[in-house]
Amino acid sequence: MATRRESRERALELTYEMETRDVQAGAIIEGLLATPDPYSIELVEGVEAHADEIDALLRKHSKNWTLERMPPIDRALLRIGGYELGWSKDIPTAVIIDEAVELAQQYSTKDSGRFVNALLAKMAEDLRP
Repeated sequence: MATRRESRERALELTYEMETRDVQAGAIIEGLLATPDPYSIELVEGVEAHADEIDALLRKHSKNWTLERMPPIDRALLRIGGYELGWSKDIPTAVIIDEAVELAQQYSTKDSGRFVNALLAKMAEDLRP
C-alpha cells in the first residue's frame, strides 16, 4: 500500500501526462502495466471531474500568471492540491499544501515551492473558510 505522499507523486505523473498527451484519466490508467494505488486514481479522476472549478479558482487567485503560462508541473500540482482542498475534507489543509510544496521543490523550478504555497493558501481561503 502506497503512502499518501507516494500516491500524490504518482498522481502528479499521471496528471502531467493527461495534460501533455491531451487524454482522459481513464485512458491513461487503462494503458498502464501496473494499476496505480486507489488514492492516486482518486486524485487523477477527481482533478479531471472538477477541472473547470479548480481552474476557475486558479485563474481567480493567480496574479500576473495565466494558467497557460504556469509550468506544467506546477499546474498539475495546483490542480491536485485544489482537488484535495475542495473535495477531500478529511485531509488537513496544512498537509495538502506542504505536500504540494515539497513536490514542487523536487520536480519543478526553484521558485515553484513559494508559488504553489501562495496559490494553494489563497484557494484554501475559498474552499475551506
